[in-house]
Amino acid sequence: MTDQIYCDGRHYDRLFADYGGDLPFLLAQAQRARPDDTLLELACGTGRVAIPLARAGLKVTGIDLSAGMLSEARRKAAAEGVSATWIEADMRAFDLAATFSTIILVANGLCHLLTIADFEACAACVRKHLALDGRFIIDVFVPHFGILTRDPTARFPMSAPYDDPDGRGQVVMTHSNVYDATTQINHITTYTAWPTGEEVVGEVDMRMFFPQELDALLKYNGLPVAWKFSDYQAAPFGPGATRQLTVCRTAQR
Repeated sequence: MTDQIYCDGRHYDRLFADYGGDLPFLLAQAQRARPDDTLLELACGTGRVAIPLARAGLKVTGIDLSAGMLSEARRKAAAEGVSATWIEADMRAFDLAATFSTIILVANGLCHLLTIADFEACAACVRKHLALDGRFIIDVFVPHFGILTRDPTARFPMSAPYDDPDGRGQVVMTHSNVYDATTQINHITTYTAWPTGEEVVGEVDMRMFFPQELDALLKYNGLPVAWKFSDYQAAPFGPGATRQLTVCRTAQR
């Protein structure tokens, strides 16, 4: 990833300010995975999910590769009086010397595992850290061919324009994409238009995971799917689903 949106957590939070309907679903799933209410979030970012779950009484640890995102998570947690543990780590290679009742990878974070080797490395870490009878929860979109195959020269909004956290005016972000079907990677170019008139170009790659493929990868990496839903109201996964809410249990050790 080379995109600046993963470096400055303040901008990230404003860019995705409308994202949040997943919290009741995740809390309900975590509460079913007791006994100890411990939760690990992979690619936790600025704590959008981790902080509310910690506020609800879970013992939360968040890991992320971006120091900038974690800095904002620590600041927000301290401002809200919420206790959580924040660790700079790669979700493909971490060892926390602990197990957790629930491990989550949400908000399309799975798409940053660009290769099968990346996925398998992450799955191995999850198996090592998931308590017996624990739950591993993934929230990722169902790939949409209409988006993947659209005009690569066209630009599309990332979100609504947002106010610059430093008070310099409005920031507008757009993006274009080119999909490589051989690698299943969507190559995204972002364009950030600053109030000064400057435009900054960034890049981010996201790997697409198709439903049957994801289920198989999880099964053959010792994390079989126990339940799969299509939305945050826990509707069964099926035709027309736009999201994959996958709840896995550990295979017999």
